[in-house]
Amino acid sequence: MMKYNAENERLKRRYLRYLRSAKGYDEATIDGHARAIERFEAYNKRRSFKLFRIEQAIGFRERLASEKADGTDRLLSKATVHQILNALRAFVFWLADQPGYRSRVSYSDADYFRPNLRDERASNARPERPVPTLEQIRHVVASMPASTEIERRNRVMVAFALLTGARDRAIATMRLKHVDLGQERVTQNGGEVHTKGSKLIETWFFPVGDDLKLIVVDWVRYLREEKHFGPNDPLFPRTAVAPGADRKFAAVGIERAFWRTADPVRDVFRDAFEAAGLAYFNPHSFRKTLAQLGQRVCRTPEELKAWSQNLGHENVMTTLTSYGKIAPHRQGELIRGLSLERESRERDALAQLVQIIRDNPGIGDVLVGEEQDSKRQPNSV
Repeated sequence: MMKYNAENERLKRRYLRYLRSAKGYDEATIDGHARAIERFEAYNKRRSFKLFRIEQAIGFRERLASEKADGTDRLLSKATVHQILNALRAFVFWLADQPGYRSRVSYSDADYFRPNLRDERASNARPERPVPTLEQIRHVVASMPASTEIERRNRVMVAFALLTGARDRAIATMRLKHVDLGQERVTQNGGEVHTKGSKLIETWFFPVGDDLKLIVVDWVRYLREEKHFGPNDPLFPRTAVAPGADRKFAAVGIERAFWRTADPVRDVFRDAFEAAGLAYFNPHSFRKTLAQLGQRVCRTPEELKAWSQNLGHENVMTTLTSYGKIAPHRQGELIRGLSLERESRERDALAQLVQIIRDNPGIGDVLVGEEQDSKRQPNSV
C-alpha cells in the first residue's frame, strides 16, 4: 500500500485551508477533521478521491463500528464514531463542488457517512457530569495556603475562574491590562487572550462574594506595585525554576513570562481540590456552576441575557442548554415545589377571603350579588 497519494494530499491541504479561512474553525477542530479523513484514506488504501464510491463509505462505517480505541480493548465510543463520520460527511459534501470531482461525487453521497439514528442518539446521550457547587469552590479557595508567591497565585487563579468564568486557556494568557479594578471588569481581547473563536468577551465580576473579589484585587495590586509588572505582563505568571543547594531544580517563585499551555492551570485546580478533600473539577466546570447560579438569581429575561453575555455567549440558549442544565434532583425539587407552592397560594388566598368575610358580615352578600350581575351582563368587546 502506498504511503501517500500526492493528488489527495493537495486536495486535503485545500480543504483544511477552507475550514480555517472560510469556516473559521480553530486548529483543534481542523486537526480532528484531518485525522478523520486520514483514517478513511488509510482504510481506502490511498485511492484517489476521484474514485470514491458509496460502497466505500458503507464499508468504512461498518469497520468503524468494530474498531477499538488506541491501546485499549474497548470499542470506539459512539461519540467518537459520530465525530469521525460527521467530519467525512462534511468533506465529501465539499468535494462534490470541486472542479474535477463534480461529475464523480454527488452531494447525496455524503449522506452515506451518516450514522444510523440509534447510534446518533446514543452519541448525544452523554451522562450528566457533576458540577461543583458554589460552596465547594469557596471551600477550596478558603483551604488554599497563601504564604508564598506561588501559593498566592494559585489561590487567586481559582478565585478568578469563579469570579469571571474565564476558560483555562484564557486564564493562562490573561494580561494585567485586561483587568479593570475600578469597573470590576475583565476584557478578554481575542487578539491577545485565547478565547473561544478569538472573540471579544467583556465580563463584569460575577456576584459570588466580596472575599473572592478582594483576593483578586490584592493580587493585581501586588503585581503592579511590588513586582512592578506592566500592562502587558501576565496576570498569572508562570513558575520560576532554578537549581537549589542540592543542585536539583525547584520552584523559586514566579517569573515575568506566560505559560505555553493551559496544562499548568488545570494542574493547579487538580491539586487544590485534592488538597481540600474533594473530587477534581476542571476550570471549565466553573462556567456550568455560574450558569446554574444565573438560573437561580436572574429574575427577568434582560438579567438572564446579561448573565449569558458575561459568560461570553452570544445566544442565551447556549447558557440554558449547554451550560445550565438542571441537575435531576433539583429538577424534581422544582417540579414538586411548583405544585405545592401553587396549592399553598390558593389555600392562603382562600383563608384570606374567609377572614375578610368574617370580619365584614355583609360583604358576602355584596360579593355574591356582584357575581350574579356579571353573569347576567353580556360580554363586552
